Amino acid sequence: MAGSVERARHWRYAELPGVDLLRASYVEKKFVRHTHESFVIAAIADGVEVFHHGGADQYAGPGTLALVNPDTPHTGRAGVPEGWRYGAVYPSPDVVAEIAAETTMIRGTPGFVHPVLDDPYAAGLVHQVLRAVDEGNALAADTLLRVAVTRLLRLNGGPLPQRPVRTAGASVAARARAVLSERLADPPSLERLAAELGTSPFALLRAFRTAYGMPPHAWLTDARVRRARSLLDAGTAPVDAAVAVGFTDQPHLNRHFGRIVGVPPGAYQRERIGGLGGGRESEDRARGRTDGARGRKNVQDA
Repeated sequence: MAGSVERARHWRYAELPGVDLLRASYVEKKFVRHTHESFVIAAIADGVEVFHHGGADQYAGPGTLALVNPDTPHTGRAGVPEGWRYGAVYPSPDVVAEIAAETTMIRGTPGFVHPVLDDPYAAGLVHQVLRAVDEGNALAADTLLRVAVTRLLRLNGGPLPQRPVRTAGASVAARARAVLSERLADPPSLERLAAELGTSPFALLRAFRTAYGMPPHAWLTDARVRRARSLLDAGTAPVDAAVAVGFTDQPHLNRHFGRIVGVPPGAYQRERIGGLGGGRESEDRARGRTDGARGRKNVQDA
């Protein structure tokens, strides 16, 4: 795989509102179980990514797409020694719903049915979106994004399942999540939280896992990183964002942020605030320095 040095860039383009963008090459990176508020549409250019999704490991190689619906727990790691290289777009639920309403017959909330799709053409469209952003070509970027999402929905789309009928366990889990959301920076212990909700620690743990796909402490870390991202987007300094969401200090935020978002919070904020115009690429390199233009010879390049 060309360019085995780990590097990543996570940014936005003002002409694509509601869409996050990512280019990355990872070898040793391991993403912990986490969720996204947006859809994940990741086109693999080289190597193999393995991500745990829906109770099983999923494998995505060159020419395939890793597709994750919003609020769906998943992980991520290399499936081969040389790692994986990919480009990704993260459209918001509103963006996908708008495209689905205009171009498909999907009724209800649209989403992806299978987490991996082997479609080199659609993967190429994702890479072309990122290239158009690099060139500052708003018309091409918007057009290609809509064509890509439409194709993916037609090939692999359907209505997302409706939430199941609420059980006592689901109700307890929802109340626990509400408490943790309100007390993000100063959460109770599992025992105290269970006592407040009138249940036992293990009953709460089981109910929470069933409802949200992860234990309360993992959900809390995920929620803290989400909140930190919002603060960083608003211009809050990383050290202040760390304390505001309940991390002990900035290194504590750095560690968890990198394991969920894939880039350090400082690099994330620089790109998000300073890189809205697209055009020049400035990647955060986790190891060494490489030519950021390497490998852009064809549509499959990330």
